[in-house]
Amino acid sequence: MGVKRVEAKSNKAGQKKAGDDIMTIAPRKQKILAAVIESYIENGEPVGSKSLTDIKGLNVSSATIRNELADLTLRGFLIQPHTSAGRVPTQEGYRYYVDNLIKAEEPEERVKRYIETRLESSCDAPELVLKTAGEILSDLLGTAAIATTPSGDGARVHRLKFVQTGRYTSMAVLITSSGMVKSRLFRCDFAVTPEMLNVFDRSLNEALAGRPLNTVNQPFAQTFAASFGELGLLMPDMLTAVMDACEEASGINVYTSGATRLLYRSDIDIVSARNILEFLGDDGETEKLLSNLPEGTNIYIGRENPSPLLRKSSLISAGYNIENQPAGVLAVISSMRTDYRKAVSILEFTGRTVSEMISELVRKG
Repeated sequence: MGVKRVEAKSNKAGQKKAGDDIMTIAPRKQKILAAVIESYIENGEPVGSKSLTDIKGLNVSSATIRNELADLTLRGFLIQPHTSAGRVPTQEGYRYYVDNLIKAEEPEERVKRYIETRLESSCDAPELVLKTAGEILSDLLGTAAIATTPSGDGARVHRLKFVQTGRYTSMAVLITSSGMVKSRLFRCDFAVTPEMLNVFDRSLNEALAGRPLNTVNQPFAQTFAASFGELGLLMPDMLTAVMDACEEASGINVYTSGATRLLYRSDIDIVSARNILEFLGDDGETEKLLSNLPEGTNIYIGRENPSPLLRKSSLISAGYNIENQPAGVLAVISSMRTDYRKAVSILEFTGRTVSEMISELVRKG
């Protein structure tokens, strides 16, 4: 299984440089570049020619490797911090590596079981599935993770349920066509009876089933209550609760996990960590960025990132579907020195599992 989609938005100069070299970089250079990047990802130390002589299938001298490293440096894929140091990848080096030298793999079976088991323990509601998915990604990849709920645009009322919580209080539970569940408590000036809730349940579901969420508004409530004559006088609080639930379900919620992990990573400096935390602290900006990502799997590296606050970081995302329709996004934010192969494989598998579980919840409705 390969990376389904990688979105590259480098600055024009960097993108042109890497793009010009894609057709001319020889297989031997590709092996050396991949070895440098993978060693640097693992150890965080500049990579010298001597450490590359054991590359499987290379069979060349350290002098030849030094020449190849010099050429890769000249092309802009590597940089040498100082004359006697080894090489480290540039943003263009990481981009070439991601686009050409890795293929996403299935996670190990034990990792799959871990993901499935944790998600199954939280499969009572789509929101809980998504929150747990973010926690899983943060735990497995050791960085900040994000999950977004499906957009309410175009969503419809699937089902309403009313639950009595006290003599004068009840709860309206909304289930949308996208599987989201929202609830609102409401209080009445009269004693609530099961018979009355049955009337609310039957009449509201007849009127609202399949209705777009954004049309469950004040004019609708007034018209609906008026159609019940004197009984409509008992409905204002109940209808307000239903309208509030529909309004909340119309938006996108952003769930963030593991943000504080950024402060303890040696590969993320304090300024970058502060910038990422600032980005994650603005739900509106985070939701806007993730909602505008192309479908599928995307990897933004450094300056490619849409947000200036992430220009020294990597954003890796994978979408999830509900009933075969694009619904939301799972993502992680880390340093550019991140294990892209591992991140993509875990994100995509988690996304597929989330898709299956939420779709099943929607069908059960």
